[in-house]
Amino acid sequence: MKSYKVFAVLAGGVAALSVSPAAVRAQDTVTTTAPIVVKQTPAKAVWMKATVVHADAVSLIVRERDNQMAIHTFSLSDEAKAKMQGIIDAGGYQNGDSIRVLWMPGSQTAIKFKGRPSKGV
Repeated sequence: MKSYKVFAVLAGGVAALSVSPAAVRAQDTVTTTAPIVVKQTPAKAVWMKATVVHADAVSLIVRERDNQMAIHTFSLSDEAKAKMQGIIDAGGYQNGDSIRVLWMPGSQTAIKFKGRPSKGV
C-alpha cells in the first residue's frame, strides 16, 4: 500500500468515529422551587445641579455641573410650567444660569427647579 492510501484509510476511520452517535444519557430529574421574590425600592426624586443651556415655557435643556458632557432635556410638570411662565415674563433664564432640577432618574420630566435667573439685557 502506498502512503497516501494509508493516510486516506486513517482519515476515513477518524471521520467515521466522529460521525458515530454519542452515548445518550438519561436526563436528570429537575426539581422546581418557589420563585424568589425580591422587594424593589421605589425610585426617589433627585436634585441635580445644572447650568441652563435653553429654557422656554414647556422645556428645559441643562448641562450637569458634575459631568459637563451630560446634557438633559426635560419637559416641565404643571407646577413647574406655571413657575417658568412667571420667570419668562420677568426676563427668563439665560444661557449659563445655575439652577437645580428635581427629577426622577429614568424620566424626562422636571418636577421642580430652583435658581435665580440672571438680569435681562
